[in-house]
Amino acid sequence: MVKGKIFNIMKYSIHDGPGIRTTVFFKGCPLNCQWCHNPESQGFGQELMYRPDRCVSCGQCLEVCPSGATISIEGKLGYLRDRCIACGACCTACHAGVRELVAKTMSESEVMAEIEKDVIFYDESGGGVTFSGGEALMQPEFLLEILKSCRKREIHTAVETCGFVSLDSLQTISKYVDLFLYDIKLMDSRKHQEVTGVPNELILSNLRWLAEHHPKVIVRVAIIPEVNDDEEALRQIGEFVASLKWVTEIHCLPYHKAGLDKYQRLGLEYRLSELESPDNERMGEIACKLEQFGISVIMGG
Repeated sequence: MVKGKIFNIMKYSIHDGPGIRTTVFFKGCPLNCQWCHNPESQGFGQELMYRPDRCVSCGQCLEVCPSGATISIEGKLGYLRDRCIACGACCTACHAGVRELVAKTMSESEVMAEIEKDVIFYDESGGGVTFSGGEALMQPEFLLEILKSCRKREIHTAVETCGFVSLDSLQTISKYVDLFLYDIKLMDSRKHQEVTGVPNELILSNLRWLAEHHPKVIVRVAIIPEVNDDEEALRQIGEFVASLKWVTEIHCLPYHKAGLDKYQRLGLEYRLSELESPDNERMGEIACKLEQFGISVIMGG
């Protein structure tokens, strides 16, 4: 039985494809985008989120921790992340929700059981299930099994991908996917590597193949101030998308800081804390620039 790591299953999602959807978030991503609002999705291993403000100093975590990651100094409990093995013992013992494991190992049948609970909403709204992350294609066998089960049950499927994946995996799953939501960050490969950790040649070549062989691909662009919102970056994106067969639509998503609290819970530094979200006027200007290339632009996805 193929199993995979899932870090969230979001019900009643309306921003990840048509209609009312269930979004299944896979753990693990080959990119390390500076603006990522799901930092818990990036690593492949288990992680622990820590909320010290919830602690009631009951001491249960101190008693069960096998690695010395929980400490007591002058009666006050603390957490040493570098000692933590993310075993989950403290999460089970804590009733205040101070600690929480990020990922859950699930089987295809367990994921399908969650998806099938919402079938009535899919039928009424033209919705379905979206596989996101992280990067769902980093667990290709697991994803494929779920996609096949959805196809048998006639559930509409969408896959959101960063595109930095094996072409073989992309080709295999594309037969079972109704809609691709394909992320583009930048056309400049050097700058792309600076802000995401990887170059973009594979991403762009995979998108070219997909646009030639799949009838429903929507490009999504997160608009990040000072990264990809300047005249040249937008022109390059517009020209590239306009050259793709079948692709006629871009969803522009304004940068936001919704994930900032997650960075703190994971003990991570958020690198773009000084950036502000583009306002509606600025997003409207960007839409006008991209529409000049004959592309339909949707704000907010």
